[in-house]
Order: sequence, then structure tokens, then C-alpha cells
Amino acid sequence: MSGVKLTRESILDGSIQASIRALLGPDVRLMTDAERTDQIESMLASAPDSENVWIFAFGSLIWNPAFHFVERRVARIHGFHREFCLWSRAGRGSPERPGLMLSLESGGSCTGVAYRLSTEAARTELDVLWRREMATLAYRPVWTPIRTPQGAAHGIVFSANRSHERYVPGLDEDTVAHYLAKGAGPLGRCCDYLFDTVTHLRALGIRDRRLEALEVKVRQAAPQFD
Repeated sequence: MSGVKLTRESILDGSIQASIRALLGPDVRLMTDAERTDQIESMLASAPDSENVWIFAFGSLIWNPAFHFVERRVARIHGFHREFCLWSRAGRGSPERPGLMLSLESGGSCTGVAYRLSTEAARTELDVLWRREMATLAYRPVWTPIRTPQGAAHGIVFSANRSHERYVPGLDEDTVAHYLAKGAGPLGRCCDYLFDTVTHLRALGIRDRRLEALEVKVRQAAPQFD
């Protein structure tokens, strides 16, 4: 059930938003241009270091950021951990075959990738990022300290918006595995999202034992839903 590729071009030309509306209907709540601009300006105004805007990636941004950056580092944040806690019904899921997407939940720590944006292009690249991550307003962007081998910084992280209808906390591992194995939508299979995340984390020398355990379960279950 593929049909749209998540690229810089499809983000900017409205294809991703059109795909969401096609699956969820014309009344689905999407972030407006004005809301996006206001939120980006608010984030930049509150930046701890306006000359160094970093983005923390914990999922698909690791291998497919779609925005332009000038530096990339392995990074760790504290106070958040990865969790499959957002329904996907219009990306790697559909109303008929819903999947689950990663977000950041409070507590623990998370290792991923940090990207530094060019100071001159920060607004342009954040616009691309916001169109991608904040289309349905299911995330809550916040500034968070990040640690890297080259030093500390502050970055934007996308944590779960707990008031959003897509937010689904506290699922047990078997339920998560079921929806990851079953989910499929215009961006492809939900299981591939998990597999790609684990593969790219391993390539960076990052081990996420919970995701690796899920990978084993989902690889066993996914073929029945093809």
C-alpha cells in the first residue's frame, strides 16, 4: 500500500498533506501555515543559543531527515525515551491497517542523532521539518540539552503531545508488535519503519534493546499481513 515517498519535494509540494486528507477526510485537523510560522518563530525566540540550532532525531529523521544541515553527531538526551505511542493512520498506516509511530515519552534517556542547521537557513529548514513532523500536531517541540562526544548543546526534540487523539500510551509489547507488523499506508509498511530504525541505530553503534526485541517479534509476525 505504497504511493507517496517522504522526500523534501513531497513535503514542500503538499503531497504528504494531501495524502493525509485523502485517508482521514477533509475535516482532519492539520497545522495551518500561520500556526507553523508562529511556532517556528516562538521556538527560535526561545532558543538557548540562537547561533547553533540543533535537531535531535530518534526515528526516521536519522536516515531520512529531508532538511539540509551542516553537521551531524551521535547524541544523547536525558529525561525522554523512545516509545511507540502514536497511532499512524495516514503515513505508515491507514484506517484499515493502523500502525504505530515512535515519539518521546518522559523519563529515562535516548541516544540518536543531532543535526546542526545553518544559522542563515534555520527558518527555511525548520519550515521543512515542521511541515513533516507537525502536520497533525501530534508532537510537542521543546528545547532540551543534548550531549555529544564533541560537547554539549541544546536541541529541538519532538515529544508526544499527550492531548492529541493519536496519543496511545501504555501499550504492552505484544500489542505494539501486532500493529507494527500489520500497519501499512501510503508511505509503506510500518514494520519497515521499525526495521530501518534498528538498522541505522546499529550502524551508528547505538543499541536499543527494546527495539531489537520488538524487531524479532515483528519479523516473525509481519509476513501474515503482506
